[in-house]
Amino acid sequence: MDADEIKALIAIAEEAGLAELEIAEGAGAAAKRIRIVRAGPGPVAAPAAEAKPAPPASGSDIVAAPLSGLFYRAPAPGEAPFVEVGQSVSVGEVLCIIESMKMMNKVPSDRAGTVAEVLAQNGNPVETGAALFRIV
Repeated sequence: MDADEIKALIAIAEEAGLAELEIAEGAGAAAKRIRIVRAGPGPVAAPAAEAKPAPPASGSDIVAAPLSGLFYRAPAPGEAPFVEVGQSVSVGEVLCIIESMKMMNKVPSDRAGTVAEVLAQNGNPVETGAALFRIV
């Protein structure tokens, strides 16, 4: 199976709301098998997907993690972070990446303002709902 076929299977599993999907082709030693398992209650992730921002709590200035995974401030090791403290951001601007199930998910800002604080540590795991940034 190529990457496009796997992406199509992920889409089918997500649309159908399946927790698990397993496909087998052929038999014996030449058999090819792929198994897609949803990691949690959320949707199956897609490669290079843009994560939907968690809606802000009323009056809250915290941007929360929309999914669990590893938090990265920059697009790649050695590159500049997406945002720095004191930087102005607009709605939809990428703040960070969360790597989940070997897929990089861009986390956009759900509000315009100034980055007042980075609350997560680069390269560390975060849980869904964890505070990532404070934007005022």
